[in-house]
Amino acid sequence: MGFREVSVVGVKEILRLWLLGHGQREVARLAQSDRKTVCRYVDAAQAAGLQPGDSEDKITDELIGTVIEAVRPGRPPGDHGSSWELLREHKDFIKSRVDKKLTLVKVHNQLHRHIGHELPYSTFHRFCVTELGYGRDRSTVRIADCDPGEELQIDFGRMGLLFDLDSARRRVAHALIFTAVYSRHMFVWLTFQQNLQSVIAGCEAAWTFFGGIFKVVIPDNMKTVVITADPIAPRLGDAFVEYAQARGFVIDPARVRRPQDKGRVERVVPYVRESFFRGEDFLGLADTQRRAEMWCVTDAGMRIHGTTQRRPAEVFKIEELPTLAPPPQSAYDLPLWCEPKVHRDHHIEVARALYSVPGDLIGRHVKARVDAQLVKVFYQGKVVKVHPRKGPGGRSTDAADLPAEKSVYALRDINRLKQIATSHGPNVGTYATRLLDIELPWTKMRMVYRLLGLVRRFSAERVDEACAKALELDVVDVNLIARMLERALESRPVTEPAPSAQVIPLRFARAPEEFRPSGGDGRMP
Repeated sequence: MGFREVSVVGVKEILRLWLLGHGQREVARLAQSDRKTVCRYVDAAQAAGLQPGDSEDKITDELIGTVIEAVRPGRPPGDHGSSWELLREHKDFIKSRVDKKLTLVKVHNQLHRHIGHELPYSTFHRFCVTELGYGRDRSTVRIADCDPGEELQIDFGRMGLLFDLDSARRRVAHALIFTAVYSRHMFVWLTFQQNLQSVIAGCEAAWTFFGGIFKVVIPDNMKTVVITADPIAPRLGDAFVEYAQARGFVIDPARVRRPQDKGRVERVVPYVRESFFRGEDFLGLADTQRRAEMWCVTDAGMRIHGTTQRRPAEVFKIEELPTLAPPPQSAYDLPLWCEPKVHRDHHIEVARALYSVPGDLIGRHVKARVDAQLVKVFYQGKVVKVHPRKGPGGRSTDAADLPAEKSVYALRDINRLKQIATSHGPNVGTYATRLLDIELPWTKMRMVYRLLGLVRRFSAERVDEACAKALELDVVDVNLIARMLERALESRPVTEPAPSAQVIPLRFARAPEEFRPSGGDGRMP
């Protein structure tokens, strides 16, 4: 008969039969054990104080433990064979290789070449685990489930290749899996991309599927949600935070490389891939999504969960659904957040459209929020500009954001330009109006600007007089006005400078007689 370890129940049965008065051979037959084994257990029980004729109540757990310890004493700590002692002698050699992330098979081969003696691999593996801590996971504790409707865990999982009807090619499909922590009820959202639009679209579909919104959402450290990961204070993306505010839930992201923080959804990723996706034939993304929702209700929802031993869909419907917040009644207007730079033209580019900002922010980066209706520009937490949303290639410019001397020309504000010209004189205003009174007035704006330049050069009164004369002759030409003003300036008499009170003689001046001819030929001496 091969060796068979007697269980605790078997030891109790041996002692019970012995107390009933059966002989050792009969006890061995009834308990299906070896007679020598029965003798050892009976002798150990008598040594522990059990006597024939005692009641069965004397066979306590403490007595059985004492008997088993006497018959099968455990190996004392540190009591190992010669192979173990040899491994201890070369512990530093083994540790140096294990620290280099070499496999144990490779280290075992190197150790064989190093000592010239082959040791059992099982002993070597047990030594590395016990003495060096190789592959030993840290102990953990099971976290208690939350209250119904409180937590929802989210994670992306790679499913496999799926034919995309839009691009007419096979693409990698990902599943955004939502798992209710309390009931384990789940929802699967299929997508080809792992961007913010896909995450929010999946959340919106999940609220409809579950019939409400959970209080806390525990996502993975996906870049669409978490900008900078940190165990204590992660930096979340503004777009997803704003979505959480709109839907009324709290974000509690899991830590980096800590799958136990979202263990409920982490464990079902391979289950979704193997049970739902792999080996099936789908007719595109829409068909896959339709069948995924049906699978979540019928298959995954009605299975007996291995941990709770209950059907997730039934637990969710009875205990969780009444505690959820109402689902959204309207579609979410997904905003776009970006950090554009203010260029020299006082504009920023957002979603392929241009929007003006105040001129004192040129060269600086601002934050912009874009939704279907408005574009809000923030600087240092304050709203500095609000524009209506424009389509690609559009432009929204506020004249107040541009310098006063450039805003009129930049915006082609013909009326404002006429007002400026009229402020320098009625004839100047009339002349400017005549210049701009054409089908394409902005093509003559430079002439009006030259007319205003003449005002700065010759004064408003003189330009107004020149414009009056030109209007009398019905001549509309800025160059003519400029020539009139320049000629009038040339024809003005030049006034002699007033004589000084004291004439200072020139130091090297020559006498007038030296310049008079001395001979008849008129030559200078």
